[in-house]
Amino acid sequence: MMSSAPWATIPELIDDAATRFAGNEAMVDGDVRWTFAEFRDEIHRGARALMASGIEAGDRVAVWAPNIWEWAVAALGVHVAGGVVVPINTRFKGREANYVLANSGARMLFTVTDFLDTDYVAALRDAGDTASSLEEIVVMRGSCPADATSFADFIARADSVTDGDRAARTATVTGDDLCHIMFTSGTTGDPKGAMLVHSAICRAYLAWSSVIGMDQDRYLIINPFFHSFGLNAGILACLMTGSTIIPHPVFDVPSVMKRIPEERISMLPGPPAIYQTILNTEDLDQYDMSSLRLAVTGAAAIPVEMIVQMYERLGFEKVVTGYGLTESSGMATMCRHDDPPEIIAKTSGRAVEGVEVRIVDSAGTEVARGEPGEIVIRGYNVMKGYLNDPAKTAETIDPDGWLHTGDIGVMDDGGNIDITDRVKDMFINGGFNAYPAEIENLMMTHADVGQVAVVGVPDERLGEVGYAFVVPAPGAARDDAAADALKAWCKAEMANYKAPRHVTFVDEFPLNASGKVLKYELRDRAVASLS
Repeated sequence: MMSSAPWATIPELIDDAATRFAGNEAMVDGDVRWTFAEFRDEIHRGARALMASGIEAGDRVAVWAPNIWEWAVAALGVHVAGGVVVPINTRFKGREANYVLANSGARMLFTVTDFLDTDYVAALRDAGDTASSLEEIVVMRGSCPADATSFADFIARADSVTDGDRAARTATVTGDDLCHIMFTSGTTGDPKGAMLVHSAICRAYLAWSSVIGMDQDRYLIINPFFHSFGLNAGILACLMTGSTIIPHPVFDVPSVMKRIPEERISMLPGPPAIYQTILNTEDLDQYDMSSLRLAVTGAAAIPVEMIVQMYERLGFEKVVTGYGLTESSGMATMCRHDDPPEIIAKTSGRAVEGVEVRIVDSAGTEVARGEPGEIVIRGYNVMKGYLNDPAKTAETIDPDGWLHTGDIGVMDDGGNIDITDRVKDMFINGGFNAYPAEIENLMMTHADVGQVAVVGVPDERLGEVGYAFVVPAPGAARDDAAADALKAWCKAEMANYKAPRHVTFVDEFPLNASGKVLKYELRDRAVASLS
């Protein structure tokens, strides 16, 4: 594995891929089938159009859309033009997206108007208070409102900027410049923008690609592009290894199984549920899975037998699990493909080269192997900090450079970590991190909610879901109809993965001596009520 990348920036990576893999297929999406050379040309055209639109080096540009080729062209075009990409979660509601746009100071937004019956432009308008920094909305797919710009009209602007001017702008981008501001939901209510730089992302995902063993693979990218797994471990990893980007906009197993033989998919990452569902398919023998080669999974408990079956029945050569968070550029530890199935299933692997991982107690002292403590990370992959929040940055990254993850884990003698709990009560719903404090703050805006406490409870399909205990406001109803109405309100007001699936009305919360809600008691009560 290389200790440093041959490129310090994403624009350098794009040019290098176009040289090394010029005639190889780079992007497959509908009628689009581009070689790496053609993909580079489209990205450069996007960069010239951005420059013609007034985007300067360091400007922030947001992308709010599913996995489509336009997402990649827009985002990588931003990098080539010297800008900073601000991906927005496709599950966010208008209010949440507006917060990200305002906090990042995004000047442009690339989005769609016809994704799963969601019109993102309308969602922003309906939420009101659109970010004052936002100067233009470009609609990549779908009908284009009068006050927005179509993607075709946007791209046409490229003709007014020479490639020489584009190249001069690109040459100013350095490895220390910000490439992404990725917003992660916060325990204090509002999402926080992790500031990530070109050189760290390039180095981290070269290491990631090397551990996986990617090499001119055909990669079905199920993980959303707005997430580190879809953007860094997807789009960028493909550029690094000459692998074909095959975007998959909506996750559902039947369509995935159909595309595997159609496109001869060899790289298929995803949550454990996807592999388990494929293995449980009654007519699995009717599908040609022989092209499958590489699998990357994690973020949930995995049965050892599933790993064994992935090798034996699905024919994977390599299955790898890993752990990371947005603040660590999306990666920190990984299993190696030749680890025993027990290690791959039961741990998230060990630190990658150039990264240190420790398990510490509340005083920051490393604990003995096998003892639980907080996972802390130090290395080139740690973010520069949270955007516009030096206090939260200082709270998260200590003076010695250790990133405090808030996750509880145990490390074995081989350095592999097993994540056992979360310091901050976060739960993972369908692969998305959900933070109770953020959900509680939103629910407190409802007139009928006096107090609320949210915990995560196990769910067979999604891993974990939210369970809300609510002390009703004076005079508010507390029957089943009121609970259903509150759940429906939550679903309308926040991203689906945040919205509690269960609501129970209570008179009061269990408190400790200092008046803090005893979440573990509520969690036990919630689990008992569902059993």
